[in-house]
Amino acid sequence: MFIMSEDSQRTQGRDAQSSNIMAGKAVAEAVRTTLGPRGMDKMLVDSGGEVVITNDGATILNEMDIEHPAAQMIVEVADSQEEEVGDGTTTAAVIAGNLLGEAEDLIEQDVHATTIVEGYHEASEIALEAIEEQISEEAVDDDVLKQVAESSMTGKGTGGLTAESLAETVVEAIRHVELEGGVARDNVTVHTQIGASSNATELVPGIVIDEEPAHEGMPTDVEDASIAVLDVELGVRTGEIDAEYAIDSIDQLNTALDAEESEVRGYAETVADSGADVVFTTEDVDDRVSNFLANEGILVFENVGSSDAKDIVSATGATRVGALDDLEESDFGAADRVRTDSFGDDELAFVEGGAAAETVTVFVRGGTEHVVDELERAIGDALDVVATALASGEVVPGAGATEIAIADKIREEAAGIEGRKQLAVNAFADALDVVPRTLAANTGQDPIDALVDLRAAHESEGRAGLITSGEEVTIADPFEYGVIDPADVKREAVESATEAATMIARIDDVIAAE
Repeated sequence: MFIMSEDSQRTQGRDAQSSNIMAGKAVAEAVRTTLGPRGMDKMLVDSGGEVVITNDGATILNEMDIEHPAAQMIVEVADSQEEEVGDGTTTAAVIAGNLLGEAEDLIEQDVHATTIVEGYHEASEIALEAIEEQISEEAVDDDVLKQVAESSMTGKGTGGLTAESLAETVVEAIRHVELEGGVARDNVTVHTQIGASSNATELVPGIVIDEEPAHEGMPTDVEDASIAVLDVELGVRTGEIDAEYAIDSIDQLNTALDAEESEVRGYAETVADSGADVVFTTEDVDDRVSNFLANEGILVFENVGSSDAKDIVSATGATRVGALDDLEESDFGAADRVRTDSFGDDELAFVEGGAAAETVTVFVRGGTEHVVDELERAIGDALDVVATALASGEVVPGAGATEIAIADKIREEAAGIEGRKQLAVNAFADALDVVPRTLAANTGQDPIDALVDLRAAHESEGRAGLITSGEEVTIADPFEYGVIDPADVKREAVESATEAATMIARIDDVIAAE
């Protein structure tokens, strides 16, 4: 009797566990060398020749063509970390991979997978307690937020800019969208533009869109702008069906042309009489309408994308109007300034100040596409972690210090756990050592010696991390050097890595259809 298709493949028992664990470890190993301020970059080339150069863990894992289902779970760890807190993706993936490695050793010692899972979950609870103990008692002010942003970007591609200078821009952006009930992170966008040094990166109090005026005679700078957002075609109406009209005389032709001209002028006059200074429409604008409105000094943008129109509405407080006859002054949005600027062959529209200032844009410049792409990723992560730190008000030491503290507490608590589960708890602590060991290896230090020194410094000083300053690497209190991470980044890394590792370790049967 055939229960499954003859073409299906089945792997059971130790072979299934070994295959899954090996796949998970391989994915984690792929991003391990990118960790820390001295982490290396990866060059990813797809089948079409598209090149991505980055050391961002989530980007690397998503760009890799990964097919193994267990390996995909590690990718999901990075995705979850990125979605929840915006940073720490490499840390989460590396911890997950090492939890699997430790689980593999325990399985070879005949420790049952269920025991390992129970031990890992208990250890993760201890880890979360240890993170709580590492939270700084100082208030999270702008100086701390800058340190959080700088710590996030250190080691990432920031072009000619230093992480310190970018950190100021990031904190200013997040403070700009701070509300009484939290941080409106979605109100901060990053817009990239090739063609200048990264030093030209700036914060725009408003939004930036890829649009140019509908007519070259229109103004390029409008102050104290009243803004209309339309879903209206400003041109001659066309029917839904094909039709032909027979014209027998010049008089009939002139009458038709006059009617068309009257219709077009009516659209233009309606817009002009409404009092709008700037018009964004998602539809076409007839050249005659554009010319008339240009003569009236009105700035018009046509064929605006629906998402851009939505952003303009959100930023300026305008109401999106679907019929020109419905346009009223109460539908207008407001901005201190709407201007256009040319960057090489590209022209951009800037909607700044006024109601639009509730949204801010980090306008990123760079000499090449690779530079601006990596800058965009680095700034995006920094914005996320600063928003996270500001919202929670909780930060912990970076540079591997928190992982050293977690592992130390887990080993201390493990002594009170009976049975084989104690082995799994201790293995969890050993897995966390991968973070300081990797940081040490990536700075050219001996990982074992560095780990021993870090443990000794933690025992004597209570807090110890691997601090990199130029070519010098020292063991010290990360808080004193401004190497700081949001507590939520560490919590999410522990929780997501534990969840993935325990899920993979429990699988002892893989059935794959051809």
